[in-house]
Amino acid sequence: MTEGKLGETAADRVVWTVSGADRFKFLQGLISNDMLPLEKAPGLIWAALLSPQGKYLADFFVIRPEGTDHLLIDIHQDLAAATWRRLMMYRLRADVQLQTTDLQVTRGLGAGPSGSMPDPRHSALGWRAYGLAGGPATIDWDAIRVEHCIPDSGIELIVEDSYLLETGFERLHGVDFRKGCYVGQEVTARMKHKTELRKGLVTVGIEGEAPVGTEILSGDKEAGRIFTQSGGKAIAYLRFDRSSGPMMAGDARVFLLDAAGAGD
Repeated sequence: MTEGKLGETAADRVVWTVSGADRFKFLQGLISNDMLPLEKAPGLIWAALLSPQGKYLADFFVIRPEGTDHLLIDIHQDLAAATWRRLMMYRLRADVQLQTTDLQVTRGLGAGPSGSMPDPRHSALGWRAYGLAGGPATIDWDAIRVEHCIPDSGIELIVEDSYLLETGFERLHGVDFRKGCYVGQEVTARMKHKTELRKGLVTVGIEGEAPVGTEILSGDKEAGRIFTQSGGKAIAYLRFDRSSGPMMAGDARVFLLDAAGAGD
């Protein structure tokens, strides 16, 4: 994998500003992660917006840049319109203003440029920066995501279907169980403290290829779905009680990896 000096432009991302006296309180009551670190200092967090039933609606980064008074939201373009409408619905009388920007998102590996911030999900994802010019896409992000079982919106993260704990948000620092209430918090907390996860995303081995979303069968029983694939591995959503035997996704053989190869 290679990268330009200033990293590559993430052309599928859009950036908004969030300003107003209630900006921290507003987001704190909506998203899965804790805003307190950003109240105290510049930084970057990853979080999700959930339905009241605890299902995934969107994920995005919230950034407090150095030397500014506003926040930024960095979100995938396919999630932007629906998320904007929902945030505006929740705004009510809060002193919060959302504005679109033309800021570019750049990202890369290794040492980042001045003003960049480490991606909070995993060290393998490098850094992100805002307002800097980037180069063309050269990094195989899918290979990194598969190796470390990192879901992506529109692929493994499915609107109105996915749950945070089944898709790795706790491991990837996208949910905080010590903060106060937020939309969908009750369901998420119940899954954390009162149930044992029986399904979830894992990195598996795969021999052959299968279209994203192909059903995985264990014998004649549905065991899950196959998603992003790279280098003989794939991210799969599995029922753990049906994943111990031989599995097939179409014509591709799917098999569990040992702990060292299943993402960290």
